[in-house]
Amino acid sequence: MTERLRERLATAIASSNRAVSEVAAEYGVSWPTAHKSLITAAVRWLPPPEPTSRLGIDETRFRSVRWILDGITWKRSDPWLTSFVDCSRDGPGSLLGLAPGRTGGCVKDWLGEQTVAFQKRIEIVVIDPSAPYASGIRAALPHATIAVDKWHLVALANQMVTEVRQRATRELLGRRGTVADPVWVNRRLLLTGAEHLSVKQWKRLGAMLDSCDLTKEIGAAWGVKERLRMLLRQHEPSKIRWRLADFYDAALDAAMPETTRLATTIQTWWPAILVALTHDVSNARTEGFNRIIKQTKRVGCGYRNMINYQRRILSHIAVTRPQRSAA
Repeated sequence: MTERLRERLATAIASSNRAVSEVAAEYGVSWPTAHKSLITAAVRWLPPPEPTSRLGIDETRFRSVRWILDGITWKRSDPWLTSFVDCSRDGPGSLLGLAPGRTGGCVKDWLGEQTVAFQKRIEIVVIDPSAPYASGIRAALPHATIAVDKWHLVALANQMVTEVRQRATRELLGRRGTVADPVWVNRRLLLTGAEHLSVKQWKRLGAMLDSCDLTKEIGAAWGVKERLRMLLRQHEPSKIRWRLADFYDAALDAAMPETTRLATTIQTWWPAILVALTHDVSNARTEGFNRIIKQTKRVGCGYRNMINYQRRILSHIAVTRPQRSAA
């Protein structure tokens, strides 16, 4: 075994997420030899994370939900993996590290393992509306400001529109929607941004709401969703205040449990949402790395060992992206 062969083995495994057994068979070595080459190279590829002013945090599922027999009782196993990403505009946008779980404890533990300089450098932490993540950040980084990613808020608004549509259909028809119902056929139009609708789509949407929305609840929910989207596009404080009041008025006029719940969520997370609007931050880079993580899991047909899973993800990103990426 030469150092050049070990490097070729590790690169072949990490670059395309190939199975260790496949690479070992190609180069005529054993599985332990190929895997040891990857472990050795990963130590060199993954230096300590670089400090960043903006940290993005999000989760991906490690494996599917399982029920495990613990003595005489069954326990639900729902493992997750938390990603920590550099979201600063002037930074390389690298994946800084991974931690098992999606609780405040795992966030606190990972941040506690970093250097004091790394912790002090963080100014803004971007997350989805997750109370456990927020509690872990406040405990580990009391000086940092929390921002909520706007994409997740739009997703909550779209979910609210879907729930209203489904409830209104059941109350009106006594069943779920089918291809014979215009509301169900045009359900995607309700989730599309108003500025992205064509003239033809606007006519279809208007005709559907006029003929099928007898209680006007679906139209009201759609209006609340669009007002939230208009709010999230603002960056000036005066326009933000005006759009926020307009959103609350629309949610109050709608007077539905779904819209009230959405308005309550916005009110609860408003300080963090305001930070995201005024500083124009998002978790887009974190979502991009989540896509790579899911591809790694898909190519490997799942992983049973969390340590191997983390190593494969970080090694793949370190080899395929010419950036500093760390464990």
